[in-house]
Amino acid sequence: MRDNIWLEKRLDIIWKVLIPEIEKKNKITIIFKGKWKNKFAHIKRQKDSSTEIAINAFFRYKEVPDFILDTTIAHELVHYMHGFHSPYEKQFKYPHQGGIVNKELKKRGFNFLLVLEKEWIKNKWESIYKNIKQTSYTSYNSYNNTQPSHS
Repeated sequence: MRDNIWLEKRLDIIWKVLIPEIEKKNKITIIFKGKWKNKFAHIKRQKDSSTEIAINAFFRYKEVPDFILDTTIAHELVHYMHGFHSPYEKQFKYPHQGGIVNKELKKRGFNFLLVLEKEWIKNKWESIYKNIKQTSYTSYNSYNNTQPSHS
């Protein structure tokens, strides 16, 4: 299973490949957080002016291919460089205005990942999501049922 250290390393690699000319102007944290069916990630500016990128915690599992995480991280980095939840000036009024994220990813050579991602979402995500959700629920219950009671 992947962990937050793996995510940090992946972020560094994708940053170097996707947006090497963009300076990291603040502290950026990337973590697994939340378990969503219809959201892969989000980017958020913290109270201390750092930026948090939260990746769907279901993506910890190896059933989710690396290219999905790479595309998801790249997507959030485009938001960062466009000034959403980062110290950069906002370049657009809305974060997905006119398909700007995908246009930027295509311009930077990530079109092949977008094609793979679209196909994977259409053909694989639903069943993988259900499997991971059931597995994580079963694991959680098994763990809790074997723990001593503190009543």
